[in-house]
Amino acid sequence: MTKTKNTTTEINLKDPQYYFNRELSWLEFNYRVLHEGLDERTPLIERLKFLAIFSSNLDEFFMVRIAALREQLEAQVTKLSPDGMSTTEQLTAICQRLRPLVELQHQHFEHELRPLLAKHGVQILDYVDLNQEQRIYLQNYFDEQIFPVLTPLAVDPGHPFPHISNLSLNLAVVIQDPETKEELFARVKVPQMLPRFVVLPEALRLQMEGQPLVWIGVPLEQVIAHNLASLFPGMNVQECYPFRITRNSDLALQEDEADDLLIAIEQELRKRRIGGSAVRLEIDATASDWVRHTLVQELDLSENDVYDVNSLLGLRDLMSFMQLPLPELKDSSWTPVIPLRFRRLAEIGEDGENIFDLISQRDLLVHHPYQSFAATVQRFITQAAHDPNVLAIKMTLYRTSGDSPIVQALIAAAENGKQVAVLVELKARFDEENNILWAKKLEQAGVHVVYGLVGLKTHTKVVLVVRREENHIRRYVHIGTGNYNPKTAGLYTDLGLLTCREELGADLTDLFNYLTGYSRQRSYRKLLVAPVNLRDRMIALIHREIEHCQNGLSGRIVAKMNALVDPQIIAKLYEASRAGVEIDLIIRGICCLRPGLPDVSENIRVISIVGRFLEHSRIFYFQNGGQEEVYIGSADWMNRNLTRRVEAVTPVEDLNLSKDLQEILGIMLSDNRQAWELQSDGSYIQRRPSDNLQEQSAQKTLMEMANNSGS
Repeated sequence: MTKTKNTTTEINLKDPQYYFNRELSWLEFNYRVLHEGLDERTPLIERLKFLAIFSSNLDEFFMVRIAALREQLEAQVTKLSPDGMSTTEQLTAICQRLRPLVELQHQHFEHELRPLLAKHGVQILDYVDLNQEQRIYLQNYFDEQIFPVLTPLAVDPGHPFPHISNLSLNLAVVIQDPETKEELFARVKVPQMLPRFVVLPEALRLQMEGQPLVWIGVPLEQVIAHNLASLFPGMNVQECYPFRITRNSDLALQEDEADDLLIAIEQELRKRRIGGSAVRLEIDATASDWVRHTLVQELDLSENDVYDVNSLLGLRDLMSFMQLPLPELKDSSWTPVIPLRFRRLAEIGEDGENIFDLISQRDLLVHHPYQSFAATVQRFITQAAHDPNVLAIKMTLYRTSGDSPIVQALIAAAENGKQVAVLVELKARFDEENNILWAKKLEQAGVHVVYGLVGLKTHTKVVLVVRREENHIRRYVHIGTGNYNPKTAGLYTDLGLLTCREELGADLTDLFNYLTGYSRQRSYRKLLVAPVNLRDRMIALIHREIEHCQNGLSGRIVAKMNALVDPQIIAKLYEASRAGVEIDLIIRGICCLRPGLPDVSENIRVISIVGRFLEHSRIFYFQNGGQEEVYIGSADWMNRNLTRRVEAVTPVEDLNLSKDLQEILGIMLSDNRQAWELQSDGSYIQRRPSDNLQEQSAQKTLMEMANNSGS
């Protein structure tokens, strides 16, 4: 029931007590990822996957977020976060929350998952547990395959402490000279080009258990550690401990001073390969004080930066087990459905209905990975590349794969004489190098490539196709929530609108002129564009719901996105809640809004859904006094999306498609399997179906709906 308050009561909605810390909220998200690996309802191999994702997420968190906080600390930045915490307080709170999560991850892997895997024929063995025959095999393997690659590096007055690359796995070795009895320190890097786990041949598997097994392997670092005598002949190996370093890897780009953005980013990428300052040391918990102190001192770290590990380091490598032929231990396979309307389309070059005929009949909404990306969005771009009536293709690319059919289609379009313009975002974090490679391929094929705007990331997901039809020009557009990446389209949930509405075509024409030329476009007919009008329009839409409540009507907002951080938007949502607007938020990751606070946010509910697919779509619903409006687009409610990025959000005006989006939101809100409810203290509680309710997984429901609609 809506609780309407007297909004004349003075409350400072910017008070830090009303905001969660961004970094701590992210840690809670990553815990939800970890929990999928702890949950017995998750298939066993998928549990390994979630532990790997948890580790991979943490790596990026340290490389970017922790690195940024350390830089603030060194620069003596005194500005407090919106929740009122200093930089030191944030780093302390992060450490306190994170250490038990890391310990939980490793303990669960060691004591729960490894034994369970063994029962299913997957044995991750320790070297010390091997029999003699297996050790002989691995010693021969070491001599032939590993030893030639290794380079032991001594540390002494004649050998300075070596540079240790970011995220590399290493061995800290203590060597004793048998003549002088002097103890020396050496570092051996575990080769990244070799598989993390050395697989034992089938004959040795049979001897171990007396029956065939699916997979038996030993961690590569253990094989090296137990054969170190070959690397240090005539010396005594006293101690050996694995360790791992994380470095600051964010690009420090001064765009205003860069004459050529492409060259500037290439130079920064070379620096990243070397790595910035160390921000984390992960080390075997049994490491001696001397080894630990040596690493901390040489890497310029403190004890707060050290994470002891009682298991294998670098659990992100568990992702390799997804390749095992064990379908019964994984999620059931999923093949995206080709929507019925797309099935009857003629192939390229054949007579019959093409995709432009289909779009001209009505707007189309596509939902990935439930519906096929290849048969819809990819087909739209590919047919445009080969259609003789298409004059121009313009699109933005934020992340894609170098072998992408979309890149090949754009090259083909240029070779077919079409005007092709592509805005490539070189500043897409950790995809910069990949983007540079295929951007150069596009340029070589004659595509007009633009490398983003100074001071802004181009994050919007849009395509504009200009086509000659009889005596006029028609513009076809795709506006989406996700990247034009066929690989991630099978893993991320995203939406896209295909339409030839004239106003949207005109808006995209203006947007591309802004992106590729000189323009100070300040207004758009339908699109909500950041940094131009998106923030103001979203605030206006929220305020309209407030006015409806003030005028005796009901107010309702449902918003789905990746993150909610922006203080101005949060304050406006608090104002709406106080006016009686019912607000449901589906926020996958960071949420700095505190729901359920008396007189502030008691009409606001927040859930997060973490499942087999990464929730990536953005949907915004406003009741508008019964004249409902629904929007989709590329932007979260974060300051960076609203102020420092180029984003596009579009209204979905077709009533049937609007209802489809509302149905998706309703399914999400009904989830009681992967949904977590945010509490006013910042904790999340996972929903569980009560005794009289059936388990409802939103993603499973949407898969079933896609199958039913395609049959």
